Amino acid sequence: MRQSTNYIVLLFLWLNLTFAYGLIVNSGYGGFPVPTAETFKDSLDWADYYFNIHRFEEAVPLYQKNLDVTNQEDKIHILKKLALSQAALNKPEESIGYIYDYFKIDFQPTFLLHEDFDGIRDNQEFQKLSGTVLPKINTWSIFYFFVSLIGFYVTFMLIINKKIDKQARNLIATFVFIHSLFILNICVNQTNYVFVFPHTYLMSTWCSFLYGPLLFLYFKRVSKSSDLDRTDLWHFLPTVILTIYLIFTIYGFSGIEKVNQMLQRLEEGLNPGDSTKLVLMVALKSLSLGIYAFFVHLILSKNTSELSKKTRTWQRNIYLIHVSYVAVYLIYGAYIITGNNSGILYHAPIVLLSTMVLYVGYAANVQPDVFSGRYAYTNPLFPKYVKSGLTDSLSQELKQQLSDLFRNEKLYRKSNINLDMVAEKLDTTRHNASQLINEHFNMSFREFVNSHRIQEAKELLAQENELNIIDVAYEVGYNNKVSFNKAFKKDTQLTPSEYLNALKQG
Repeated sequence: MRQSTNYIVLLFLWLNLTFAYGLIVNSGYGGFPVPTAETFKDSLDWADYYFNIHRFEEAVPLYQKNLDVTNQEDKIHILKKLALSQAALNKPEESIGYIYDYFKIDFQPTFLLHEDFDGIRDNQEFQKLSGTVLPKINTWSIFYFFVSLIGFYVTFMLIINKKIDKQARNLIATFVFIHSLFILNICVNQTNYVFVFPHTYLMSTWCSFLYGPLLFLYFKRVSKSSDLDRTDLWHFLPTVILTIYLIFTIYGFSGIEKVNQMLQRLEEGLNPGDSTKLVLMVALKSLSLGIYAFFVHLILSKNTSELSKKTRTWQRNIYLIHVSYVAVYLIYGAYIITGNNSGILYHAPIVLLSTMVLYVGYAANVQPDVFSGRYAYTNPLFPKYVKSGLTDSLSQELKQQLSDLFRNEKLYRKSNINLDMVAEKLDTTRHNASQLINEHFNMSFREFVNSHRIQEAKELLAQENELNIIDVAYEVGYNNKVSFNKAFKKDTQLTPSEYLNALKQG
């Protein structure tokens, strides 16, 4: 009897539990649906389960159903699994599509080295993708890297060299710097490190319109020896406009936004390291280079007569390298504008830019004064001035000023005259003043002063006046008769008294 009662109680409890479960399943508990077997079947865990046992055809649709998840980590996980699953199913196009989607959220190019991609590794599109985003090093990139380092070194050496004319050195240093920056930019693109360091994307594009103006203003400075004024700043207006545009369209973006922009170009079959406005940029840069190359030609053609042969050699070489670059770039630009590209034409302009950097670096080590307009391997007469910053045209100008100071103002009459005083009057350095006298008059500063003093002394002695010899000495700048007699005899082979007697007898 008791056993029968126990069976009835158990049956009653089972019926109640069954009824309660039915209510939960059909109407929900507390307003929330309870997971069913079907719900578990569509979960990410089931997808991972199928993936792990290599049932990829069943894993793919489950991953696709879960793509709408808001959790970014889960989405990254799903996209990676979908890419690997499609690769395992030998569906390269679908796999590559998911790879791009994954990269746009979490760019980790080493993901392409996963062994599950081995089945599609020979696919052309996969090779293109992996060859574009995975870091690599080749001969060109090594060459460009070292050239850029040399260029930055030359830039630094030019800037700190105070013996070079300030405006000339700033212009040529900036000219070398933008060459080096562009070459480094190409190196970063060649090695695919632009994806690793996305803020290097188009890092040299802002200076696209600087090559011509900098070279033009440099030649204007060293050829005319005239200071640049505010009106010359208009040459930099295109660069300012371009830089502002790039700040708002590229430079102000985050790293992942720049990566996405490059990936989008890669998906479209374009070079990811180029600008989205490549054709327009190439056309405008070609126009700028062509116009300023003509301006430089006009300067050189007007100033060759007053320059030394070595100076003309230096300027001609720089100009020829630049014009060669302009010509090759114009051809390259024509190919780009027509939608074509060539490996040879891609490297040719960069090689010429590298040639410019190396040539300037070579000249900087041979004779730094080249950047002020003088180019010479040696100066056999005055070797100590090999590193001077005095240009030919400036030297001629200072020579005229010096002659005026001594002929008209009779600066030599000052008994305390020294080289610093002359340099201050000429508004130049002591070093330049010394070089000026040595090279143009072939004498030292003291000899130069004495020559003018003795010349006037001879003129005073020849006049009929009441001045005696000591008065003449004081008049022309000497402090004592001994120094005057010594200098006078050195110049005339006679003492002042003998010279005066000779005049009276004549």
